Amino acid sequence: AFAEVPDIALVSSFGADSVVLLQLAARIKPDVPVLFVDTEMLFDETLQHQRRVAELLGLTNVHVIRAKNTSAQDPDGTLHKTDTNACCALRKSIPLDHALQGFDGWITGRKRYQGGARATLDFFEIETATGRMKVNPLAHWEPGDVQEYMIENRLPRHPLVARGYPSIGCA
Repeated sequence: AFAEVPDIALVSSFGADSVVLLQLAARIKPDVPVLFVDTEMLFDETLQHQRRVAELLGLTNVHVIRAKNTSAQDPDGTLHKTDTNACCALRKSIPLDHALQGFDGWITGRKRYQGGARATLDFFEIETATGRMKVNPLAHWEPGDVQEYMIENRLPRHPLVARGYPSIGCA
């Protein structure tokens, strides 16, 4: 993907198993632009994990993306309780779409086992609306593959997963 798509970014949540894709990319291109969407509703542990992993892997081009002017549309920070789709658009989708402008492609950590529309995921896709290449290098990985890779490569676990939290996402 790095050779074929000259201007490509890696999008990462720095979530439970994100360290796998981040390490694979860092081994090849430590200066790959990594786009991390901070919804401003993330757990402190996720923000600390993001900084720790970026430093550990030697990622030199991490961009923290935040929504602009959330106070106008979500003044008290509770939009996720009344309209999750609007909250997701405001805090994730719109900022990510804006951050991806200017890139010819992006790398995701999406996997088939995550279900739904991802069940038939291919390694490469072309986004209809933008013509941008979307690369899914872990599309065919299974949960056991991810865990085995993390163990074999002594990669750090997200602190909330290590404590047994079932989900580390946010609104």
